[in-house]
Amino acid sequence: MPDAPSLAAATPATVAKGPSVTAWVKEPDGIPQGGSRDASAADLGRRAAEAPVVRLVERVLGQAVRDRASDIHFEPFEGEFKVRCRVDGTLREVAAPPPELALPVISRLKVLAGLDIAERRAPQDGRIRFAAAGRGVDLRVSTLPTQSGESVVLRVLDASTAVHELSALGMSAVVEAGVREVVRRPHGILLVTGPTGSGKTTTLYSCLRLINTPEVKILTAEDPVEYEITGVMQLPVNPAIGLAFATALRSFLRQDPDVLMVGEIRDAETAQIAIQAALTGHLVLSTLHTNDAVGAVTRLVDMGIEPYLVAATLEAVLAQRLVRCVCPACGVPADAPPALSRQLGLGAAAELRYRQGRGCETCRKTGYKGRTGIFEWLRLKEPLRELVLERAPAAVFQQKAVEAGMETLHAAGLRALRAGLTSVEELAHWL
Repeated sequence: MPDAPSLAAATPATVAKGPSVTAWVKEPDGIPQGGSRDASAADLGRRAAEAPVVRLVERVLGQAVRDRASDIHFEPFEGEFKVRCRVDGTLREVAAPPPELALPVISRLKVLAGLDIAERRAPQDGRIRFAAAGRGVDLRVSTLPTQSGESVVLRVLDASTAVHELSALGMSAVVEAGVREVVRRPHGILLVTGPTGSGKTTTLYSCLRLINTPEVKILTAEDPVEYEITGVMQLPVNPAIGLAFATALRSFLRQDPDVLMVGEIRDAETAQIAIQAALTGHLVLSTLHTNDAVGAVTRLVDMGIEPYLVAATLEAVLAQRLVRCVCPACGVPADAPPALSRQLGLGAAAELRYRQGRGCETCRKTGYKGRTGIFEWLRLKEPLRELVLERAPAAVFQQKAVEAGMETLHAAGLRALRAGLTSVEELAHWL
C-alpha cells in the first residue's frame, strides 16, 4: 500500500470534537451510502473497495500514526459512528464520519486485516501492514460484535517510535543501575509489574536489547509478539491450539537458552516453571499484574509458590506507571489544587508551584506532550528474603523495603512533579 495521504489534505470542516486528528467532510465525488447491517458480504466488499472509503481509512490511519497514537477505535452506535485515538494514554475523539459509513469503513479494515467480512457475530483478530510517512507500521486488529454493530480497535505497533534504550525510559540513575545489574546476572527472576498500558513490555524489550549479544541465547513467549528483535527467538503463544505460556516455557528449556522472557505470569503453572527455570541456571524476565512491587512478592506466594522458592529465585521487581509530560512549549508555573495536594499527601510541598500546560498547537490544546515512566525498584536482598520466608504481611514488607532504600511509586511521582515533568492532576490520576 502506498503511503497514506495526509488527513490534513481533506476539505476543511468544522472543528473536531477532540484535538487529535484533523476533521473531514464528505468529498464531492460522494462516499457510498447505505450502511444497513443486513448488507450481503458481496455488497460490503464492493462498498469497502470504493475509492472514497479507501482514502478515508488511509487518512485516519495515517494521521493517527503521525499523532503517535497507540490505539485507534472505530465504534458504531445507534445513529452515530465514533472514531477515537489514544494519544499519550488518553482517548481523543476525532470528527466522525456519517453513521451510514460504519459498515463500509469497518469492512475495509477487515479486508485489510484478512478477516471474514461476512462474519459479524463473533470476535476476530488480524493484522494490517500499513505504510505511513515513508515507513511500515503494523496494526493489530481486534473486532467485537456489539448491539449497534462491530467495534474495531487497532493497536499501533510503530517500531520507529518505540523506546529501545533503557536510559530513555525515565528511570532514576539508581533504578537504571539496578536493572542493568540484575539483567546481567546468569540466573534468577526479574518481574515488571503495573496495570495494562503502563509500558511493561517496552521495559522488557529494552532489557532484552541490553543483553542481546551473539553469546546469549534469548527466547521469548509473547501474546502477541509486538516488535521483532533481531537475534531473539520470539514465539507468539496460541492457547487455541494448546500453546500457552506454560507450554512454551517447557519447550524453551529444551532449546539450550540463557535468557527466557515470558509475556505474563498468569497462573501457578507458569509461575512454577519460571521458578524451575531460574533454579536451573536461567535468567527469566516476565510481567505480573499487581499495583506495586511488594504486591508481586505476595502474589507469587498466593499462587501457591513456596516462600523458600520465591526467596531463592526472585532477584528484583520493577513496578511502573506512565504519566503524561507537561508540554514544554506551553508549560507554566501553577499552584497545586488543595484537594489534590491533600490526596497526594504533599504537605509543605503544596506551597511550591508546579508546572501545568496551558494548551497550544504543539500539544493540540491538551497541555501534555509525550509520557515518562515513574518506577519503584525492589531489590530482594537480606533481610528482605527473610521476610519472604516468614510470610510477612505486605505492610511490613513495604516498610522494610523503604528502610532498605526502595523509592516508592508515590515518592518517584512526587520527584517527577517537583522536577516539572508532570502535573499534579496527572499524578493524582495514576497514583
